[in-house]
Amino acid sequence: MTDTLTDTRHSPAAAPAAVRFSRLPQRGILLGLSASRLVCLGISAAVLVVSLFAAGSTGAAFTLPLWAGAAAAALVRWRGKTLVELAPTALHFLWRARTGQTRYRARPERPRPGGTLALPGEAAALRFLPDPDTAMLHDPHQHTLTAVALVRHPAFVLLSPDEQARRVHGWSRALAHLAATGGTRVQVLEISLPDAGRGITGWWQTHRAGDPNGWAARQYEELMTTVVPAAATHRTLVALSLDLRKARAHIRQSGRGLQGAAAFLKQEMTSLEANLRAADLILDTWLGEADLAATLRTAYDPGYGAGDHIPARLEGAGPVAVDEHWDHLRHDTAYSAVLWVKEWPQTAAPPFFLHALIFQPAIRKTLSISYEPVPVEEAMRDIRRAKVEYATDAAQKAKMGVLADLSESVEAADVLDRERALVAGHADIRFTGMLTITTPTRDQLEAAVAEITRAAIQSGCEIQRLLGQQARAFTAAALPLARKVAR
Repeated sequence: MTDTLTDTRHSPAAAPAAVRFSRLPQRGILLGLSASRLVCLGISAAVLVVSLFAAGSTGAAFTLPLWAGAAAAALVRWRGKTLVELAPTALHFLWRARTGQTRYRARPERPRPGGTLALPGEAAALRFLPDPDTAMLHDPHQHTLTAVALVRHPAFVLLSPDEQARRVHGWSRALAHLAATGGTRVQVLEISLPDAGRGITGWWQTHRAGDPNGWAARQYEELMTTVVPAAATHRTLVALSLDLRKARAHIRQSGRGLQGAAAFLKQEMTSLEANLRAADLILDTWLGEADLAATLRTAYDPGYGAGDHIPARLEGAGPVAVDEHWDHLRHDTAYSAVLWVKEWPQTAAPPFFLHALIFQPAIRKTLSISYEPVPVEEAMRDIRRAKVEYATDAAQKAKMGVLADLSESVEAADVLDRERALVAGHADIRFTGMLTITTPTRDQLEAAVAEITRAAIQSGCEIQRLLGQQARAFTAAALPLARKVAR
């Protein structure tokens, strides 16, 4: 995926009572401008100067489309990106559409090879290892081995502030342990499914006692009538992915090849389960082949629910048809759009700041947050490079008499906070948030995106719809595969 999907911000150590995230870095080569924008401005200036010297104002007017177009490509923004930065994605999408890579159709007459997943795009390379307890997915291209767990947890918002702080600290310790181990990446999926409330009303019809016309019964039924339209079923999945190259030394201690990697991954799974337990998160089970197949199938076909035959094998768990469009994806019986969490809360926010976003009623959505530990050496190199770039940019602006923006000083201060946290011994985590919205029709999809955008603003976040890369984003954001979000 393009660099628009990579979030390189890091939250400094803060009190659990409130959290604040650093800004998305907007560093550039010169005056905050990227290399592509500088090239466009240089071409525009060169064409204008040459035309003025060669033919005066007549030459400038004649070459207006060239120099004005190059300047517009560097300065004009569309949906948060300049035209020159959007061009590579647009050209790649047009090339894929031209060559038929934006369409996928299952071919029953051509069965998939044994041990492979029936998924479109790059995910078609995934293999699963035969294991009696857990379905482990092997990606031979990204060199990863992944397992998925189903996690239960109580309502966080209803807990006391002290209990919330204790659980936040427990989750931070779990991430710190992963960072210390190295070579692992975690993806957390919070899946919200609209519920007709049949479970609540059915339980009441079966277990209610006493006078059905009594005051208490009437009040309870009135409450159910009010709450049921906004009811939803929530499911939390945690995917643990092992980088086979980074964890090579640990794998050698457990064996050789995929067998050794599977043995070491099971050790990490046991460790993660213990760390989740310390944060009062209950790991129900590691998904087997049947459960994982059902999860993948329902992501592409939400109507494939109760009463249907959920495929027991991963070979048949993929979609029947997928059509990728510029800003949305059509798959089987639904339409989906993937949005990127571009900015997180810039002011102090409670740990449950995503409550309004997750509990937006009557919308099927999947919130994916990927955590990737950054080695200390790599983090320090990135910090040094950022400090040099900010200092160079400030010197250039002072030399040219350009006023510095307050946002630049805030970003520089965030870099120093990140350095202090590293020096103090805290782990450095790179995280990415994406949101997948799924609806039965295209009109409902646009309405749901508008509602989710408003809910994100209430949560203090800024979300941006991804363009030209919906298929890859859907695989990374809607499926519990812990796919690496490339820079």
